[in-house]
Amino acid sequence: MPPRPRPGRGWLLRLVIAFAFAQGAVSMARPAVSYRALSLGADERAIGVIAGVYALLPLFAAVPLGRRTDHGRCAPLLPVGVLLIGAGCALSGAAGSLAALAAWSGVMGLGHLCFVIGAQSLVARQSAPADQDRNFGHFTIGASLGQLVGPIAAGCLISERDGAMARTSALALLVSAVVAAVSLTSLWRIEHRKTAGPPRTSADKVPVGSILRTRGVPAGIFISLAVLSATDILTAYLPVVGEHRGIAPATVGLLLSLRAAATIACRLVMTPMLRRVGRTALLSTTCLLGGLLCAAIALPVPVWGLAVVLAVLGFCLGVGQPLSMTTVVQAAPAAARSTALALRLTGNRLGQVAAPASAGLIAGVAGTAAPFVMLGALLVGAAGLGLRGGGPRATADPAAEEPEPRAERPRAERPRAEHPCAERPCAERDSP
Repeated sequence: MPPRPRPGRGWLLRLVIAFAFAQGAVSMARPAVSYRALSLGADERAIGVIAGVYALLPLFAAVPLGRRTDHGRCAPLLPVGVLLIGAGCALSGAAGSLAALAAWSGVMGLGHLCFVIGAQSLVARQSAPADQDRNFGHFTIGASLGQLVGPIAAGCLISERDGAMARTSALALLVSAVVAAVSLTSLWRIEHRKTAGPPRTSADKVPVGSILRTRGVPAGIFISLAVLSATDILTAYLPVVGEHRGIAPATVGLLLSLRAAATIACRLVMTPMLRRVGRTALLSTTCLLGGLLCAAIALPVPVWGLAVVLAVLGFCLGVGQPLSMTTVVQAAPAAARSTALALRLTGNRLGQVAAPASAGLIAGVAGTAAPFVMLGALLVGAAGLGLRGGGPRATADPAAEEPEPRAERPRAERPRAEHPCAERPCAERDSP
């Protein structure tokens, strides 16, 4: 089997830039949707429902999109995702009811899913195994850049003075649609045709149950779910916490951006951390510490204390997403890696549906800080599963894995006369 081509890294830079703008639009729109819902009379429970609808359509679309990507090109999903994100943002700004706001938020979530499945599949397909941790880490820097700038921009545009929140939150959503459109300028020559997936055959279709039973895949999916749920609820509920504690929207935006900046810092130093402690230990330790810090947000700390907590929390949360991608890709069958990534995203969206809805119920009963205690428990559970669920393939050095040469060497070293298959037909002798 010829080695997979290893294209240059210009495509990765363009993908990071496009992802930064697409994620920036979403990160700007998510708090803006929360503020617009508040201006329309929503309470904590309604905020939780709207945040959950964002993930509802993607919950059902992820696996079919992954199946399609396993046996075709990845790049067409990227502009489709951008267009859906832009439409969802713009129409959310024009929505005049909570139901319409929730529906267009779901369209935005579907666009984000299309973009992410296409982009993650590109990274998995066009990266050598030894480069996957690094490339996935650099890819997610694009997301962190968007999460850094988006909330600041939303906080600068949204004002609650003199009853202006409805107008300014709508403006922020329209601006986020323009930001999403900018990402289209980087989506040129991003996929190399030689790395496209093989044609679909019935033998290539690995059952979903078989993928989920592969050691390392469930742990990667749950860790990703827990980390993304924490990030998502932070984005959706920190504005509500700010309203109750008297923290201005601009300050809330800065706090969210501080968390994103710490995540970027984490991903820039991820490679030396991996060399020092290993993937399993790094994932479990950061999930455990992240869980404790999430619970600390429930404490009535001053703004500077909240800033410290969010900075350290952002550093911890920066580990989970890229390493869970690599864990799932390396554990999954080769013919179903995009499907495995889609299952990971399905887990993410399931968390984005269930976690905000649960957070809304908990907030309605126990107060706005209580959902962060729930997140803390979820991350502590992910830390334990990470220690138990990672298989050797998920934690070994990918560069050391050369299965085909190992399988062929003993065959080549043995004399033809002594080979047990010497008298068999060639087709049978050469079969794997």
